[in-house]
Amino acid sequence: MATALVILAAGKGTRMKSDLPKVLHPLAGVPILAHAMQAGAALAPERTVIIAGHGAEQVEKAAHAIDPDLSVALQTEQLGTAHAVAQAAPALGGFSGDVFVLYGDTPFIGADTLRRMAEARARHDVVVLGFEAADPGRYGRLVMAGEQLERILEFKDATDAEKAITLCNSGVVCADAETLFSLIDAVDCDNAAGEYYLTDIVGLAQARGLSATAVSCDEAETLGINSRADLAAAEAAFQARARTAALDGGVTLSAPETVHFALDTVLGPDTVVEPYVVFGAGVTVEGGAQIRAFSHLEGCRVAAGAVVGPYARLRPGADLDQGARVGNFVEIKNARLGVGAKVNHLSYVGDADVGAGSNIGAGTITCNYDGVMKHRTEIGENVFVGSSTMLVAPVRLGDGSMTGSGSVITENVPDGALAIGRARQVTKPGLAMKLFDMLKLKARK
Repeated sequence: MATALVILAAGKGTRMKSDLPKVLHPLAGVPILAHAMQAGAALAPERTVIIAGHGAEQVEKAAHAIDPDLSVALQTEQLGTAHAVAQAAPALGGFSGDVFVLYGDTPFIGADTLRRMAEARARHDVVVLGFEAADPGRYGRLVMAGEQLERILEFKDATDAEKAITLCNSGVVCADAETLFSLIDAVDCDNAAGEYYLTDIVGLAQARGLSATAVSCDEAETLGINSRADLAAAEAAFQARARTAALDGGVTLSAPETVHFALDTVLGPDTVVEPYVVFGAGVTVEGGAQIRAFSHLEGCRVAAGAVVGPYARLRPGADLDQGARVGNFVEIKNARLGVGAKVNHLSYVGDADVGAGSNIGAGTITCNYDGVMKHRTEIGENVFVGSSTMLVAPVRLGDGSMTGSGSVITENVPDGALAIGRARQVTKPGLAMKLFDMLKLKARK
């Protein structure tokens, strides 16, 4: 059965107290919205429609950065969840299959849960996702009769006996496209808020003789984010799960509670991660690598046997081959280090290729930016770059070449050559003592 996703992301999120749309606040290094999109991607949807409202241009840009092929529909007035889903109808014109309605501010719905909903759809016309709440509070209750979902009951309308029900409504639903939009067309706004509620489709389905059911998931999957406190709780929940998954996958975390993961962090078995390491988005570390304490990585690849840190920063485009070493207070950006290459301390290597076996001395900088454009530095294999060398790109150092410490290199260096680009030292005997005496005299006046 073909599948489509409709993800509701139109709300302003007033309680966030932010100009940024709620679904774009970062969670595990990516927008909250990306989590809902990733969960839905497990269903291999033919179409995805994001319903945007507040900050629609920002939401559309962020959504298309994740999936350029999705559609964005605009909900200009927030008139309820059924009204929001109705805005997806034009984008799903001609689609025949199941539609899943997810929420951009509910990041943890599991792929397995959505698959179980899809399996239930084979037997029922409408499927609702519920959860057993430890404290049902004011959640809507799911009233079941065996496998049949009879209705969704709002807390304020429930009797004392019905308030004792612990199976609560998450808001996530699934139905085939024709049924879903037909039911939504019949929803009215005859309620205190004057809004069109998606939950009303269950009662409408029953009135038409259609079958509805509920699938239950762990309450943690239904965590919604409405405030900064909720966002902090969601971050803590994600990090706890990510750390457990890493440990279960054969990764050594010497202080798990201090390591911060992104949604897409990939760590191979036998990777060692020391305390206070932060993984931003887009990081892959192959098995057997070592990430030492207080390092920050984003948008990079670290091959097997490589060592990073302590106190290192790998920025987007950093690519470390097997056995490469990046030491303390080193920054690598959009640069490849070949097999066994070393940049051990106090250096910046950006927009560069460093060949296998080369050694970059302390304090070296690839001067890659001229104020307008970026330029590339090419360093061959088995090159020795002396400490405090400035490599003014574009420039190439040939295989087996060497630079003298303190050099400013502005021209290509042939294979096997030594390049020295520094002023000749001049020594003035006794002048230091005279200068000190003059300065001390001046300071006393």
